Amino acid sequence: MANSTSTNFLTLPVDLVYRILDHQSDFTIVCTMRNVCQRFNRIVDSYDRYQVLTTLKLAFHQIGHVGAQHLSNGLRHNTTLTILKLEANRIGDVGAQNLANGLRHNTALTTLELATNEIGDDGIQHLSDALQHNTTLTILKLEANRIGDVGAQHLANGLRHNTALTTLNLQCNQIGYVGAQHLADGLRHNTTLTTLDLGENRIGDVGTQHLADALHHNTVIVILYLPIL
Repeated sequence: MANSTSTNFLTLPVDLVYRILDHQSDFTIVCTMRNVCQRFNRIVDSYDRYQVLTTLKLAFHQIGHVGAQHLSNGLRHNTTLTILKLEANRIGDVGAQNLANGLRHNTALTTLELATNEIGDDGIQHLSDALQHNTTLTILKLEANRIGDVGAQHLANGLRHNTALTTLNLQCNQIGYVGAQHLADGLRHNTTLTTLDLGENRIGDVGTQHLADALHHNTVIVILYLPIL
């Protein structure tokens, strides 16, 4: 019976598959409707809605790390999505790792918004490692997570080797003067970042001085948001 069901599914007319896709959400189409078989992948790729899907907004959907895993699988193959908004989804460090795995292979995404997702230093390490391989992401928003000085060091390592990111938002995290020093060291070697937001962190006078010194070596930063001292 199972073999019969599988055979019938794999031989469905293309128009009927399109009708099935008409009733699926964007998330389902991008994340879970692929890799059934090569034929189904080709049909999904030719589906009008999939071809024009450039923005996916899933804020406050509580997708968790499992949903992030599905998104990671979708990002590996998707070539149209440029903006992904995942604010307040509780993906945590595991979800960040899952997304990082997708970012290593993705060649289309330019904006990733991950504010308020309970991402700590471990999750940031995976995302930072992915930044060293990704060449298309230009905007990364990580405000209101749990990034501390160690996470800032991971990001600094990513910035040293990344050649695409132009905007990094780290507002409302737990970065102190040590983390600011790490970021300053990364900025000395970065040649693309133009906007860095560190508002509402705890970098203090010492951290601010490290960042100011880094600006003498960095010629591309044009906007630097710092906490009010």
